[in-house]
Amino acid sequence: MAFCINCGTQLADSSKFCVNCGQPIGSNAPTAAYAPPSTAAPPLKYEIEGHNLQIARVHLDPGQEIYAEAGKMVYKAANVDWQTRMTGQSLGEKIMGAIKRKLMGESLFFTFFRATGGPGEVGFAGHYPGQIRVFELTPGQTVMVQRDGFLFAQSTVTLDIALVRRLGAGLLGGEGFILQKLTGPGAVFVHAGGDHVEITLAPGETLQVQTGHLVAFDPTVNYDIQMVGNIRTAIFGHEGIFLATLTGPGRVLLQSMTLERLRRELSPLGHEHSGQEKNPLGALASGSFGSFFSSDD
Repeated sequence: MAFCINCGTQLADSSKFCVNCGQPIGSNAPTAAYAPPSTAAPPLKYEIEGHNLQIARVHLDPGQEIYAEAGKMVYKAANVDWQTRMTGQSLGEKIMGAIKRKLMGESLFFTFFRATGGPGEVGFAGHYPGQIRVFELTPGQTVMVQRDGFLFAQSTVTLDIALVRRLGAGLLGGEGFILQKLTGPGAVFVHAGGDHVEITLAPGETLQVQTGHLVAFDPTVNYDIQMVGNIRTAIFGHEGIFLATLTGPGRVLLQSMTLERLRRELSPLGHEHSGQEKNPLGALASGSFGSFFSSDD
């Protein structure tokens, strides 16, 4: 019996890659020696209500704990205890964790919620119109998320920083050098703008995406930034010069609306160069090269 070395999914003997996370299988990936971890997160009971202003209602069993980005809670039952604290055992781990969270666009502290004296309920929502996506991670399974996408997760999930490996992707990719790396076991809840679409890439299959619309992807997906086909498209196509290039295998999650686009549409007078993304030649004339190189988002 074989298991995936990345996420622990049971595999058929003839599998070429994991059907869950896309991990390659073969002579270079010794899956036969892998034994799935014995510890697994207890199931989390929840429902997500609404459409483009969604709220996640979480039903905690007695003693069950989750943690969230500060300020994302909407309501809680009176018997749900909450504490704001740093993660880590030692002082050094706590300080390092706080530094990492600031680099990831999160607050210095997480808020932990635990049901006491019986079952309890907590509600969470994002800060702008969008949807909530849930990733049920098996022990050792990982998902990469945009810097400000994390909403909350079970306390068994580890949140860490991930640096973009390619210089071009970090400088020009819209997401910067920093991504969030969430590792199971447990449920992870991510918030992103507008509606969502999930695309599963086969090994070697490539998808080109406006950089601001990328929400999350499997760690098996190769992430890079490439220039569009020609300079005419870059100048007159209103799509920017660079696109995120994602190569499978693995899943990719995209959002239909970005926070920056929402800000620009709601407050056009507050963005002095808001029209320059639509007119790259104007951006060049005014010396605003950042607008020329970026997309609408």
